[in-house]
Amino acid sequence: METQIGNLSLLFLLLLLGSNLSSVLSWKKEEFRTCNQTPFCKQARHRSPGSCALVAHDVTIVNGELTAKLLPKENHENPDQDQSKPLILSLSVYQDGIVRLKIDEDPKLEPRKKRFEVPDVILPELDDKKLWLQKLSTEEDSSLSVVYLSDGYEVVLRHDPFEVYVREKEGKRRVISINSHGLFDFEQLKVKKEGEEWEERFKGHTDTRPYGSQSISFDVSFYDADFVYGIPEHATSLALKPTRGPGIEESEPYRLFNLDVFEYVHESPFGLYGSIPFMISHGKSRGTSGFFWLNSAEMQIDVLGSGWDAESGISLPSSQGRIDTFWMSEAGIVDTFFFVGPGPKDVVRQYTSVTGRPSMPQLFATAYHQCRWNYRDEEDVENVDSKFDEHDIPYDVLWLDIEHTDGKRYLTWDTTLFPHPEEMQKKLAAKGRHMVTIVDPHIKRDDSYFLHKEASQKGYYVKDATGNDYDGWCWPGSSSYLDVVNPEIRSWWAERFSTEVYVGSTPSLYIWNDMNEPSVFNGPEVTMPRDALHQGGVEHREVHNAYGYYFHMATSDGLVKRGDGSDRPFVLSRAFFAGSQRYGAVWTGDNTADWDHLRVSVPMILTLGLTGLSFSGADVGGFFGNPEPELLVRWYQIGAYYPFFRAHAHHDTKRREPWLFGERRTELIREAVQMRYMLLPYFYTLFREANTSGIPVARPLWMEFPSDEATFSNDEAFMVGNSLLVQGIYTESKAYICLFAWERILV
Repeated sequence: METQIGNLSLLFLLLLLGSNLSSVLSWKKEEFRTCNQTPFCKQARHRSPGSCALVAHDVTIVNGELTAKLLPKENHENPDQDQSKPLILSLSVYQDGIVRLKIDEDPKLEPRKKRFEVPDVILPELDDKKLWLQKLSTEEDSSLSVVYLSDGYEVVLRHDPFEVYVREKEGKRRVISINSHGLFDFEQLKVKKEGEEWEERFKGHTDTRPYGSQSISFDVSFYDADFVYGIPEHATSLALKPTRGPGIEESEPYRLFNLDVFEYVHESPFGLYGSIPFMISHGKSRGTSGFFWLNSAEMQIDVLGSGWDAESGISLPSSQGRIDTFWMSEAGIVDTFFFVGPGPKDVVRQYTSVTGRPSMPQLFATAYHQCRWNYRDEEDVENVDSKFDEHDIPYDVLWLDIEHTDGKRYLTWDTTLFPHPEEMQKKLAAKGRHMVTIVDPHIKRDDSYFLHKEASQKGYYVKDATGNDYDGWCWPGSSSYLDVVNPEIRSWWAERFSTEVYVGSTPSLYIWNDMNEPSVFNGPEVTMPRDALHQGGVEHREVHNAYGYYFHMATSDGLVKRGDGSDRPFVLSRAFFAGSQRYGAVWTGDNTADWDHLRVSVPMILTLGLTGLSFSGADVGGFFGNPEPELLVRWYQIGAYYPFFRAHAHHDTKRREPWLFGERRTELIREAVQMRYMLLPYFYTLFREANTSGIPVARPLWMEFPSDEATFSNDEAFMVGNSLLVQGIYTESKAYICLFAWERILV
């Protein structure tokens, strides 16, 4: 690395010395399920390599796609057996080295229901990039079917046992594969037999599971990879650590299940607020590749350590080095994408060409945001605003949390505390500043509340398992939740953001979507029951991880409609899914004021960037707890380089506006914030680059130095664009933070 940054000039920003803060965690691990308490995960983890005996037959080209039927080998030989229902495989290829593999039940055999396919995530224009397959070639006595992918790559379907992989044309070296270890399993929907028990129980909650077990699992291998990354959201290192294998301490899989987890622990594979089932591999010898599974049900993913399959007896068809992973989901179908790279930026570009490029923010949104739960009233707002001017600290956005509303009724104001909301916003706007208010998805069940009254009358709420409006508990008390999976309901919700409906709002007001996992205080694992029902009989288990994505989408569309398409929206969302980058910013949720959370914020933000979410940040200072002055200063100094730069704090914490910690500390915070403003043109340019290419604003070192092995596992430093290298300080009483800048950049 030293040889590659010889041209860099070093800028030292002196930091203040201080003392450490150890937080008292209140995360209750026992309230959330482990893999062993999750039947589909426990069952999948007990599968042995080679247990899949599916054979591909009737392989052909139909309408430009490779298609085949998958049957167990014994059924293929005896097709009259009752259990011989084939799975249908289709394989499509697209420009720029993209492969799509789908596997589902055969609709001609009339399964009990149509399995859920996640809508409105894949860009419609992807179809325009589809390559129309013309021919199918065979190899090795017709046991392999091969189709063209690009000038340097081809896709192979091995028939017996079935396996799909991408390989280089020259040398036939593999890039990425599925089912090389024979771990594929697809539970088809069954008819319940008398006496069978399908219900699941956890912590006093019962999941009726009306369609029984419908899980899917399979192995994915990344060849010539040194590390794998991605699959947010977890408070872990950037390079994903093995969760199973010889000499590996017993671990849970990486869980993808959107949950409201406050004061989460770091270095844990436990799932947090968002889920993006996209993994990237990188290695010195081959480069970078990626794998994405479009599935919004709960997912668990193992990263398998070297030698995990030593006793399996399987002789793999390739001797290449690799990293093996194991993917498990509760429901849905196989709808997967392979991205061949070969470079890090190529893979991110390919992935975002499928799920969408990041939206382009307005300049103000890339500046500094000041937030707290809660600024008390209009006088408090005016005082905080004037203090920024008094202390010569720039800021662009002031935020209001849930207490600004009339009894947690969103799109309303507490008329005692905020009697003149339009005037308040216009005063800020006169200074070029903006306001953000919070709007959560739970709607207070109050017949006098206009949102609830209309949503109830129109039948716009998610239903419970019995078909009644689902009633859960959140900030307002008894609440129902909009069925935003339905496009009609999303359109209705978007119209609520007009200034005529959202009385007291102005064009300078923007929105914050919190609690949209969705969080339900009295629900199983603090979320909506899996057997709740959406439009068309879709179970919540099938769509859970995308619920917040659809709410974010609808809110963003509302701000576009409010401005007649001429105003770029700003909407911050806590929950996210693949494609969320098209609708605004996200943050890492309810972190804690301690050094470990400062440290882990960097790999969390880098991971979000790798998976499309360029506009992300962490609460500067930590949401829970009272940061020691040194920690707060350090956090501002690293937070000034987050793509999304916001300070936020819980209402039980002491006030911590930048001028409250003494003159020297105020000076250091002012310098950090002013540095961000000095770099705003550079940041804005990077946001435009992300908007056109998908390449993130904040980047792992290996994205810019892909052949330098010293960068592959380094997640303490990061690049902002290709010209700034930032090294954070994550322990107390260190002398400085480093910012490296290419000499050619003018800042």
